[in-house]
Amino acid sequence: MVAALFFYMFAALLIISALLVITVRNPVHSVLFLILAFFNGAGLFLLAGAEFLSMLLVIVYVGAVMVLFLFVVMMLDIDFSELRAGMAVYLPTGLAVSIVLATELLMVFGAWISAPGALKLRAAPAPEGLSNTEALGRILYTANAYYFEMAGLVLLVAMIGAIVLSLHHRPDVRRQNPAEQSARRRDECVDLVDIKPGQGI
Repeated sequence: MVAALFFYMFAALLIISALLVITVRNPVHSVLFLILAFFNGAGLFLLAGAEFLSMLLVIVYVGAVMVLFLFVVMMLDIDFSELRAGMAVYLPTGLAVSIVLATELLMVFGAWISAPGALKLRAAPAPEGLSNTEALGRILYTANAYYFEMAGLVLLVAMIGAIVLSLHHRPDVRRQNPAEQSARRRDECVDLVDIKPGQGI
């Protein structure tokens, strides 16, 4: 009874916070509600017995990713009113893409067939004598080690692409040139001046 009560509480708070993420006008409040949604998702994972995924959700997403998003939103001076003003121009295209994606998802889920042994694996996901964390580690780093490394490479390529797309060289901003700074000699940056008494500033 207590577990069911906590489940409905976490689920209700997760749905409400997820709706508030996309409906509030302030982007900082949106990020804070997303953090609340992650906390409630972690609570649901904990009730399901997946304590590793629960702590991973809190440490990685809440502790790193969402805090980074919060700092980026707070530091960047983005005119969100100007962005919303141009939304009407792209609304037909966005609705068309949304309808296509919704149709594809319905077709995928309509043709979904569970494997014969899927329910048995879901009922007992971990072998006897192993914790969830150890069982998940064995699956990731033994049978699916190559896929795990490929996912890391995909994330690396995405990170490099984001850096390249966001790196703009503005002519009115002074930038450091480490090679030029390292190649400077002492006579280029230091002047020895013999000031006579009474001639100083």
